[in-house]
Amino acid sequence: MAENKKVSVPVYNQLGEKVSTVSLKGEVFNVEVNNSAMFDAVNVYRSNMRQATSKTKKRDEVSGGGKKPWRQKGTGRARAGSSRSPIWVGGGIVFGPTGDQNYTLQQNKKEHRLALKSALTLKVKDGLKVVDNLELKEIKTKSFVEIVKALKAEGRILVVLTDVEENLALSARNLTNVTITVPTNVSVYDLLNNQSVIMSKAAVKALEEVLI
Repeated sequence: MAENKKVSVPVYNQLGEKVSTVSLKGEVFNVEVNNSAMFDAVNVYRSNMRQATSKTKKRDEVSGGGKKPWRQKGTGRARAGSSRSPIWVGGGIVFGPTGDQNYTLQQNKKEHRLALKSALTLKVKDGLKVVDNLELKEIKTKSFVEIVKALKAEGRILVVLTDVEENLALSARNLTNVTITVPTNVSVYDLLNNQSVIMSKAAVKALEEVLI
C-alpha cells in the first residue's frame, strides 16, 4: 500500500444516500499501520484516565489496637503487641495504595501522530462513514437513531464533527453506544474502541490539516 496514495470514499447525506465522493489524503488515511504505536497510545490514554484514588489504611491509621491483646509470656501463644498488626485480620495493610499514586504516561508527538494515522487508516478499510452534514431541527433521539440506521452504522459509534449542533448533541446523549466529539479531541482509543465512525467532510479536512 502506497503511503501517499489518496483514498476515494463516498459521501452520504442524513438519509444514507450517496451524494458525492471525497479524496482522503494518503498521508493521513492511507499509511502503513503501526500496531506498536497504537498499542502505546491506548496504554497512555487508559493510564492517564485513572483517578488513582485507591487507598488502604496503614497500621497507624487503623482505629483501636492500643491495648496489648494478652500478656507477653505464659499463654503459649505468639507474642502480640497490637490487634492492628498487619498479620491480624482487620489490621493495617503493608505496602498498599496510598492515594497519591501517579499513573501518568507520555507518548512523543511523532509516535502519537503515527498512531492516529494508523487508526484512521484501519477505519477507512472498515467502519468509516463520511457525511456532508449532520443537523437536527428538534431535539429528538428517535430522529438521531434514524440517521444512524440510514448510514448503517453498527455497534459503538463515534461521531466527529467540527461544529456540534446543540440539538444533535442533546438527541444523542441518551444513547450509551454513541460518542460525539470534535477533531481536536479524537483519540486512538476512541477510534479503535468504536466499531463505526461517522465523520463530516469538514472534520476530515480538519484532521488532515492537523496531522500533515
